Amino acid sequence: MRRTEARELFMQLLFQMDIQNDYSSELKGRFVSEYMQDSNQLEYFNQLYAVTSEHLAEIDKKLESCSENWKISRMAKVDLAVLRLSVAEILYMTEVPDSVSINEAVDLAKKFGGEDSGKFINGILGKVVKNKDV
Repeated sequence: MRRTEARELFMQLLFQMDIQNDYSSELKGRFVSEYMQDSNQLEYFNQLYAVTSEHLAEIDKKLESCSENWKISRMAKVDLAVLRLSVAEILYMTEVPDSVSINEAVDLAKKFGGEDSGKFINGILGKVVKNKDV
């Protein structure tokens, strides 16, 4: 498994957590045991989970400030999961270049989101990168 696949699975976990309003480690554990048994990217997946769950409020605040006229509650759940994943990488995982995170997020949006999801996510993440130290 590559990081791209780990990101895809983590985005699916975030989507599931948001739908169920359950961000618990128990739900993550069940997800991992079902989908990542023999993954060589489990450490990266766990790092994404740790960073995202620890900083979810800050991630959402950054998303709200960088998405004009869009409240988190109005965003498509798939787009929100992709954005949260990418913002976690951009703000808290300095070993991942911003451009890689944005490209991966746009690819995920094109694969799982709506027709304009890629453009929407690219625009918001561009603002996040521009304002990440603000």
